[in-house]
Amino acid sequence: MSYLEYNVARVPSGLGKVLALNWGLVLLVTAVASIGFLVLYSVAGGDWRWAEPQMQRFVLGLGVMMIVAMIPIWFWRNISAAMYGLTVLLLLAVEFVGVSGGGAQRWIDLGFMRLQPSELMKVTLVLMLAAYYDWLPATKVSRPIWVIVPIVIICLPTALVLQQPDLGTSILLLAGGGAVMFLAGVHWAYFVTVIAAGVGLVTAVLQSRGTTWQLIKDYQYRRIDTFLDPESDPLGAGYHITQSKIALGSGGWTGKGFMQGTQARLNFLPEKHTDFIFTTLAEEFGLIGGVSLLALYMLIIAFCVVSALRMKDRFASLATLGIAVAFFLFFAVNMSMVMGMAPVVGVPLPLVSYGGSAMLVLMLAFGIVQSAHVHRPRAQGEGRLFKR
Repeated sequence: MSYLEYNVARVPSGLGKVLALNWGLVLLVTAVASIGFLVLYSVAGGDWRWAEPQMQRFVLGLGVMMIVAMIPIWFWRNISAAMYGLTVLLLLAVEFVGVSGGGAQRWIDLGFMRLQPSELMKVTLVLMLAAYYDWLPATKVSRPIWVIVPIVIICLPTALVLQQPDLGTSILLLAGGGAVMFLAGVHWAYFVTVIAAGVGLVTAVLQSRGTTWQLIKDYQYRRIDTFLDPESDPLGAGYHITQSKIALGSGGWTGKGFMQGTQARLNFLPEKHTDFIFTTLAEEFGLIGGVSLLALYMLIIAFCVVSALRMKDRFASLATLGIAVAFFLFFAVNMSMVMGMAPVVGVPLPLVSYGGSAMLVLMLAFGIVQSAHVHRPRAQGEGRLFKR
């Protein structure tokens, strides 16, 4: 008889749920957010105009994470379809009542905050796919008719987000959804087909430039040009990435020191408190500071993966791994973008960049990870500080 069969499997209740939280994950998330507060204070020239609202959002986000963590994971599985459907409706609402900013219409004004539904979709898409594969028998996962369903689930919001336009989030939705399909056990041949189709799509995008059937916006083509040759327009389309590279390189090993970054302080670096905040960190704290932040990110992912591997519930495991992959994509794309390794697509640095929707959605996601961790069945005595 196995250990789990011999002992009574149980789920914590009451105070036990609080004690069962993955407190290491809480501390890591808080540490990363604290780095963000520090850098936001610095880029504002010693002013709290960005750091203070970000702190308030993080405290609110911590509350959201704790509340979500206390709710059984089966509840999130049962409402995942409703959450996905509501987010799709919000994306449709953006088309009609959305608020514009920076040349894109991506937000809904709620009065007390601006909600960006595309950020929420990054989480609800993962939950929807995890619930689908939890319901679907393992023998049907790779059958064509059952592969079409998740493809539609992924492509519908992706198309809506692409219309805003938001190429960066669209790419993240495609990659995150595909990762959940792969983790669920979909045959590798489908992914080879998708990659081949992706190559064809990129070719079509490039060939459509300047035609009546042009597939993306002119400014997105300029971003591609800038990625391939930033020096071709150093004062125009290439300005962002050129200044970003200067800031990154000037930081050296240890950086110029807190609040001593010239590129950010003298406003040479655009979007210094949002998409390009990593370059400010690297300029002031150098390679050591950048690697330290990256190490914290990787530890967060490690905590999520270890937790997922210990779960016996398919939905909980897939949701946790899916959120971990999505989180990885967030910071990987942002860091690649500001270092010139990927086109500038407007993806914020998670928990560090200034922004309300992204912060709250991430804390919601970590709350679901905590819910899965807290409510996984445990053997009698597992998790106690003192065992008899």
